[in-house]
Amino acid sequence: MDSFLLAAVIAAGFVLLTGPFFIPELHKLKFGQSIREEGPASHQAKSGTPTMGGIMIILGITIATLVAAPLSTKIILALFIMLGHFVLGFLDDYIKVVKKRNLGLKAKQKMLGQIIIAVVTMVIGTKMLGIDTTVWLPVLNTNINIGIGYYAFVLFVMVGASNAVNLTDGLDGLASGTVAIAASTYAVVCMLMGHSDLAVFATAIAAACVGFLRFNAHPAKVFMGDTGSLALGGAIAALAILTHTEVLLALIGFIFMCEALSVIIQVASFKSTGKRVFRMSPIHHHFELGGWSEWKVVFVFWTVQLITCVAALMLL
Repeated sequence: MDSFLLAAVIAAGFVLLTGPFFIPELHKLKFGQSIREEGPASHQAKSGTPTMGGIMIILGITIATLVAAPLSTKIILALFIMLGHFVLGFLDDYIKVVKKRNLGLKAKQKMLGQIIIAVVTMVIGTKMLGIDTTVWLPVLNTNINIGIGYYAFVLFVMVGASNAVNLTDGLDGLASGTVAIAASTYAVVCMLMGHSDLAVFATAIAAACVGFLRFNAHPAKVFMGDTGSLALGGAIAALAILTHTEVLLALIGFIFMCEALSVIIQVASFKSTGKRVFRMSPIHHHFELGGWSEWKVVFVFWTVQLITCVAALMLL
């Protein structure tokens, strides 16, 4: 239990202590968020708010994990997945904020990076950790061997989770709060399944996100940017893959899944029929344009995430 407390204190403490110094530096460097014109009009007031605050989160998680968790192959791989996505997110933010190219990394470049991370994960996972090619189905409580299809499945989980958390990061505190809930759930899952090292990693993620809420809750003083959201999505994917609970991630990361599906549905509907299903996607904007305050959307989404996470634990 001491290792969990130590990880939580270091991760949250790092973010809380560095925030007051790091955020003004982002201001000085003019690393301000550029708000899309097609987004809600109320968000234009957020233009110029410092971004790339995810650097604090990921550094806090990494330091806490290295100090509090045993340096097992699983931990090294989990950190590799998270930090690999962190590099992708940092490059994306750097290009947008510093180079003033609004779209950041091209989709092909980002996908190539995620494929490389997934391939390394699968090689180490199967060769060194003995991860097989079965998929556990929670409701049926059975394993199905999907053979070589498992490698495509891992890539789908990794790309899906990282991009879904990235899409969720659209309101103050939404991504940091939902990730904290999902990571806390994975800390319990890891303990129940005998992965105490990964449980420390999950605890560090949750604590760092809670600490970040001090600066990211509405009205946000800093945004995590792709630097944080892609990395946190990668970290959640790592926990799902290394515990073989990829399917359970649909419940643990329910809000992330809804955010991603809303974008897919919106784009598919508009391209095929010329009509939009939602007022705006991702779905948190749909509720905003329906008259909900930003805080109400965030609170309701946090609550839904908590309920589905409890349901996921009950399935175990």
